[in-house]
Amino acid sequence: MVEGGMKCVKLLLFAFNFIFVVVGCVLIGVGAYIQIQFKDYLDFVEGQFSSAAALLIAVGVIIFFIAAFGCCGAWKENYVCVMIFSVLLGIVFILEIAGGIAGYVLHDKVEDGVKTLMEDSMKRYNADPTIWDLVQKDFKCCGTTNGTDWVSANNGTYPKSCCKKDAATCDGKGTGIYTEGCLDAFVNWVKDKIFIVGGVGIGLAFVQIVGILFACCFGRALKKEYEVV
Repeated sequence: MVEGGMKCVKLLLFAFNFIFVVVGCVLIGVGAYIQIQFKDYLDFVEGQFSSAAALLIAVGVIIFFIAAFGCCGAWKENYVCVMIFSVLLGIVFILEIAGGIAGYVLHDKVEDGVKTLMEDSMKRYNADPTIWDLVQKDFKCCGTTNGTDWVSANNGTYPKSCCKKDAATCDGKGTGIYTEGCLDAFVNWVKDKIFIVGGVGIGLAFVQIVGILFACCFGRALKKEYEVV
């Protein structure tokens, strides 16, 4: 049995494992939230953006089980389990940093990707109007850069989803439509979500550093005890 100050380390390790359980749940929740938010707009959101959110969910699940493993090792005062726990936390730390960095990198690439997808999708509006009608209604916008984009893309006819809700008349020829394009509003919305992924991934990763240090200190104390015995 460890004595003195190391008992405090053991208790703190338990406390941090509880925090890791919470961290795991937060990562799963944030990742699921982003995935749900992107679900309706997948035609305008490249797969790499939702992949960053999926990585948060995967890391959250892994952390949840690692925390349980760490609690078991600390309770049984098993040196091997405690050190494996610290190594696994280190690996997850790297994954979270990678996910956070990926989020920030993607943050700067959103506009070009979304613009290309929007322009391509406008040409297929008559075949599948769902995504454009949804985006224009949700973001109160019309076209990619502005409503006139529909003049060439849709034979001069504006979709009904371009009509303002409070417009007295909206004839599909430019009267009573939203004047703002959808690109800026949608890109800013996506960037906010990607920023959340990056911030949560990097922020929570550094919480784990303390847990890794406690696990290493506790493991070293256990190793010394075994050597004495």
